Amino acid sequence: MSYRWDELTAELSQCDPEEALELLIDWGRQLPPLSPARAALPLSDDCRVRECQTAVHLWVGLTPAGAEDEGGARRGELEATVPEKSPTGRGLVALIVLGLTGEPVARVLATPVDLLATLGLVKVLGMQRRQGERGVMQRIHSEVRRLQAEAPPAS
Repeated sequence: MSYRWDELTAELSQCDPEEALELLIDWGRQLPPLSPARAALPLSDDCRVRECQTAVHLWVGLTPAGAEDEGGARRGELEATVPEKSPTGRGLVALIVLGLTGEPVARVLATPVDLLATLGLVKVLGMQRRQGERGVMQRIHSEVRRLQAEAPPAS
């Protein structure tokens, strides 16, 4: 089975460092807006990813119980805001949101926390972005695990 995440990371892995940065910036332009219900509310400090130097707000959810895929898996649902003045950081978050939204929970949890190292982008993007990206992925992993634990058992 082919996943959106695999498609995006394969495209990125074929780029030289300059092309990778351009691709991230392009993805940043594609970061979906917040859902109307979420956009109507003020940004909460509870959703701020503290490890990010730029103000990144992230919401993690799962498809509702009863909406599992054919294999019985729930899927990740991600929303985020990142200021447009931070195009590279916005691109990294967009990669994660675009790539992991709709993926089965097992795939979301199997995604490495240290993406920049996995994708070979540490030298290109540096330590501060690596720390922020790790914070985003750690938040996603911990929230998905928490939501799974809170979910009623399948009947």
